[in-house]
Amino acid sequence: MRLVVAKCQIDYAGRLTAHLPMATRVLMVKADGSVLVHSDGGSYKPLNWMSPPCTLREGTSEDGIAEWTVTSTKTDDTLRILLSEVISDSSHDLGVDPGLQKDGVEKHLQELLAEHPATLSPGLTLVRREFPTAIGPVDLMCRDGEGVSVAVEIKRRGEIDGVEQLTRYLELLNRDPLLTANGAVKGIFAAQEIKPQARVLATDRGIACAVVDYDALRGLDDPSHRLF
Repeated sequence: MRLVVAKCQIDYAGRLTAHLPMATRVLMVKADGSVLVHSDGGSYKPLNWMSPPCTLREGTSEDGIAEWTVTSTKTDDTLRILLSEVISDSSHDLGVDPGLQKDGVEKHLQELLAEHPATLSPGLTLVRREFPTAIGPVDLMCRDGEGVSVAVEIKRRGEIDGVEQLTRYLELLNRDPLLTANGAVKGIFAAQEIKPQARVLATDRGIACAVVDYDALRGLDDPSHRLF
């Protein structure tokens, strides 16, 4: 990954146009070819970016200022970056990313709910854990008492991002005629705590919310309660 801190001006042209006047920003060039422009504010979102596949050409403008031209190979979109002053320019090999891993509580929640899916909704039975989709695995794929498929996304803390994630899964799953044979795939957003905004968004999208009592689930799985 290449990180450049520079005083720069950004102009995006293509399906839309955008202009960022000269200011100090962070330019990130990732190994996948993407180019992102960040400021010191605005949370985690870049101010502007170009997604791969794209090409980066470094040169100089007619005024002799360093210039980057980033062009999408799929469209005519272009990101033009004028660098009046480069403060820092460094490259780092980050190696292979192992991917996002759930923390211990979240992972254990998934295991417990896989063993006791009916605690989420009466009559719910497990079909498979980590059900694969093109954009990642669904935590639990279940079936309700009427044979309708139900996708369950599990979080320790339920926020809007989790609802958006489940929404994307449902959009893909509902394209599968095998899963929708008995009706559209339903969604359950399960967490120990669900933020009010996330609950409103889930309800608006027809997704059920389930607050999970981790300690109670652990009690169900208490080895001392087992007969064998």
